[in-house]
Amino acid sequence: MIDKRNFYINGAWVAPIDGADFPVINPATEEAYAVISLGGTVDAEAAITAAHRAFPTWSMTTPQERAGYLKALLAAYEAKSNEMATSISTEMGAPIDMSIAEQASAGKSHLKAFLRALDSFEWSKPIRPGMEGQDLVHEAAGVAALITPWNWPMNQVVLKVGAALAAGCTMVLKPSEIAPMSSVLFAEMVHEAGLPAGVFNMVNGDGDGVGTILSSHPNIDVVSFTGSTRAGILISKAAANTVKTVSLELGGKSPNLVFDDTNIQAAVSRGASFCFANTGQSCNAATRMLVERSAYEKAVEVAAATAEATKVDIPSKRGDHIGPLVSEAQFNKVQSLIQTGIDEGARIVAGGVGRPEGLNRGWFVKPTVFADARPDMTIMREEIFGPVLAMMPFDTEEEAIELANDTPYGLAAYIQTGSNERARRVAARLRAGMIQVNGSGRASGSPFGGFKQSGVGREGGVWGIEEFLEIKSISGIVGD
Repeated sequence: MIDKRNFYINGAWVAPIDGADFPVINPATEEAYAVISLGGTVDAEAAITAAHRAFPTWSMTTPQERAGYLKALLAAYEAKSNEMATSISTEMGAPIDMSIAEQASAGKSHLKAFLRALDSFEWSKPIRPGMEGQDLVHEAAGVAALITPWNWPMNQVVLKVGAALAAGCTMVLKPSEIAPMSSVLFAEMVHEAGLPAGVFNMVNGDGDGVGTILSSHPNIDVVSFTGSTRAGILISKAAANTVKTVSLELGGKSPNLVFDDTNIQAAVSRGASFCFANTGQSCNAATRMLVERSAYEKAVEVAAATAEATKVDIPSKRGDHIGPLVSEAQFNKVQSLIQTGIDEGARIVAGGVGRPEGLNRGWFVKPTVFADARPDMTIMREEIFGPVLAMMPFDTEEEAIELANDTPYGLAAYIQTGSNERARRVAARLRAGMIQVNGSGRASGSPFGGFKQSGVGREGGVWGIEEFLEIKSISGIVGD
């Protein structure tokens, strides 16, 4: 049993003061392989105090000094990248090849993007040309609480920590208690990078405990949270009494609009595979596939074949497959929603309830495709967070846009069409923060975030740094 009970506070690993033991479960075996401590009030207070004391000095460092620390952190991360990939694969079930290529590599990519952003960021400038002496200055917002999820551990941790460090903030990180081991390793990397004591602190805990303390504490100036919309609402309410900045990256129910002027085989197989990737545990997964009626039946066949061809296997095995869901609670939720789709009358064309054949232990699920879904069905409204695709036809472009926007979420949307004119026209009307056309990727450092109940604010690159900054206007200083 791996023992990682200690917290990283004020530049050192310290034993919990009022913590409680908590097992870390391997989702492929359903067995505990490590133990952490869920911090209590005293532990959280110690971390906040350390960050609060370190802020005045750290916030006065130059961007070049902060870039030096980020470069040192990047070097430490790169040196242990494979160890990080193994840690993520074990704690949350991402297949090892995917964990190496995508999960762990995301942290390196974001650190590089923040270094590029730092290099060109304008920290002070006149309000407009010819108005010298009327200056706008960007300054660190204060002490940041960073609360991260389990589904893309390092993607989210580095998006927040890297941006906060670049901005000049000090911080307290509370990673997901379900997948905390990668964050413990990351804290070890921070220590190797030599950051001053108190700048970065990490306390494990749950949302009701440490999460609530961080969200409501008067010495926390910024809360950056990634997770469910339900939890984001609770965090916003907890933060309101102390009037702090709250940045939220929440849920999604992203539409994938497939028009008949595209290559249906390529577009649908690509879209279904993207839905199933990471076992469907991505907030921007394209889980609603809306297909022009003339191509609908072919699209259903392609999606079903893609699901049947998607292999499910243990995370430690090399190869192209998906792993288990992260936890028993997530497994039960996904199974329940698949059954709800059946009960509400959607046509199941692949997958279904139960584990895949040959996998009787671990929280594995079948890649599942529903056809003939309706907009009011639960599987079209709720974020399932599993490898479940819901499909329905549309007749006109106008109907497609209306169906795509018929959701409380607005994180991402996807368009498949052979017409650039149509792509621009439809993209302009979709209420989502990120639009991807014909399988295009997103450039490193692009802003990540959405509209409506998908959150508030953006992460990544210069936009991520701005989430941890305040703007100050200074008038009357002219000349040297």
